[in-house]
Amino acid sequence: MAARLAGSRSGTALSAAQRGPLVSCRRWAGATADTVYDVVVSGGGMVGAAMACALGHDIHFGDKKILLLEAGPKKVLGKLPETYSNRVSSISPGSATLLSSFGAWDHICNMRYRAFRRMQVWDACSEALIMFDKDNLDDMGYIVENDVIMQALTKQLEAVSDRVTVLYKSKAVSYTWPYPFSMADSSPWVHITLGDGSTLQTKLLIGADGHNSGVRQAAGIRDVSWNYDQSAVVATLHLSEPTENNVAWQRFLPSGPIALLPLSDTLSSLVWSTSHEHAAELVSMDEEKFVDAINSAFWSDANHTDLVDSASSVLHYVVSILKPTKVSARQLPPSVAKVDAKSQVLFPLGLGHAAEYVRPRLALIGDAAHRVHPLAGQGVNMGFGDISSLVHHLRTAAFNGKDLGSMSHLTGYETDRQRHNTALLAATDLLKRLYSTSATPLVLLRTWGLQATNAVSPLKEQIMAFASK
Repeated sequence: MAARLAGSRSGTALSAAQRGPLVSCRRWAGATADTVYDVVVSGGGMVGAAMACALGHDIHFGDKKILLLEAGPKKVLGKLPETYSNRVSSISPGSATLLSSFGAWDHICNMRYRAFRRMQVWDACSEALIMFDKDNLDDMGYIVENDVIMQALTKQLEAVSDRVTVLYKSKAVSYTWPYPFSMADSSPWVHITLGDGSTLQTKLLIGADGHNSGVRQAAGIRDVSWNYDQSAVVATLHLSEPTENNVAWQRFLPSGPIALLPLSDTLSSLVWSTSHEHAAELVSMDEEKFVDAINSAFWSDANHTDLVDSASSVLHYVVSILKPTKVSARQLPPSVAKVDAKSQVLFPLGLGHAAEYVRPRLALIGDAAHRVHPLAGQGVNMGFGDISSLVHHLRTAAFNGKDLGSMSHLTGYETDRQRHNTALLAATDLLKRLYSTSATPLVLLRTWGLQATNAVSPLKEQIMAFASK
């Protein structure tokens, strides 16, 4: 918070350096014929579309004009393809609750998703593991294709077309922020210029336009970010035999984590984070070599050492004496038989966090505010959590007849989400760095940490509760 720029909270004009390249320097004189919206959401991906849906279905915004800007075309699946997409998301129970609140989860249930009830995380350099599950085997989360989520959100946007206007193939190219309200010839709203030259105004601009957010850059909000030395390889995999397939598997290799996420009784989704060079090699492999590499990554003990295994056995023995209750035992993941043709793709990984989530008449959500490593499976869930918090604060403002763009309630959203997201980003980055090595001292440290955590049920429950939000 100390990094806030002087005057940013008062709505005063920013310098050219603060504004960034997308901000127009011209001054808007008086009122114009531009349409004025109460809320404009810039970016129609999963988080932006969900934000518009949440506002459109909430009775507190029934008299508000809401606009969603999406640079791409309208995405309509029609008949669900038999082939699964290689881009999937892990949806937490909290995110499913949000999607249910405005009807999108019903559409997802009528298309396809896969619940998982356990999660096993283990180290490739030792026998250490942690098993997350619930005594009553409730769903821990859901694996859903991104295309399915977008189709569900598109249907719900259509259901509230009288409240939410959606402009597809419409990209904002510049933003002009309001001058102080005391100036008689100024406009109090944010002005947005679209690629076709048309303009509009909004009382609140919500940036949901990804980790390269034009809204964030235009507002001059600084972003702490760096690229990891890793890329993620994703693919759709066929298992050797049908299984109940309700476990999410993740193994930490010295080069990065590899995860196997359930899609059906016979299919799973791969997310393998590894070095850029290895990732490029993986996507260029023929199917047989690629399948062998996956099975080896999950099953091989080549990274074990006698010292670490001995220390792990001692720690396990000590834990069993101190806590003689049943501790989750290691399970073996299913083997992979083949991969869907052309489903192997890679994308680079990085971390990012905006110094500010809000400014007068501006709020950032989703990847525009934060970018995280996929090892925790929390990327889109963090965005959906942003929506829940922001809608809560905006609902209170609307109920009390307050200005939606006022900092009086936007700062409450920022405080809520930065507290949660900063902790998750820091923990994820620490895990990435701790497991990206085979150095014996660090291997011993994380071995003890995993075994101790696996033995302490209340601690595991707290971790699960935090991740399920």
